[in-house]
Amino acid sequence: MEILEQAKNYVAGKVANMPKPEADITDVDFKGFGLDGITLLAKISITNPYSVPIPIGEIAYAVKSADRCIVSGTIPDPGSIKGNGDTMLEVTVKVPHGAMVSLIRDVGGDWDIDYVLELGLIIDLPVIGNFTIPMSYKGEMKLPTFADFFRGGKSTPEEEEAVCK
Repeated sequence: MEILEQAKNYVAGKVANMPKPEADITDVDFKGFGLDGITLLAKISITNPYSVPIPIGEIAYAVKSADRCIVSGTIPDPGSIKGNGDTMLEVTVKVPHGAMVSLIRDVGGDWDIDYVLELGLIIDLPVIGNFTIPMSYKGEMKLPTFADFFRGGKSTPEEEEAVCK
């Protein structure tokens, strides 16, 4: 039994030290809004150390604000990671208007919504099995003011001076 236990520990140590794909959220943009809600576009950079492409099983996502989960879900079969290199993946997340209305209390005086986007890239690695690469991105959505509609989004010299101080 001792040899079997040593072999099991050896294999577990080798698997733990194997290189694994890495991913990072590089940017999140406000893509637009429509009748169904607001759309966020997350750009993910994924590095694959293996020479073969790896299929992505699914992407789990959650958008949180003020310690509340606003929306969560999964995106099935978003593609694959190319071998020996970097892959840029764009993920769209829809936030329904009903969820945005519940955020009004977060707006307050600064007229923005602070949010956290959490993504889990779920891939199936041979020998290891399902492997989740967790990612997180903190940001804020600035809401337009009435003055932005009339000025076309341009700030006044006084506002620019206040921002620079």
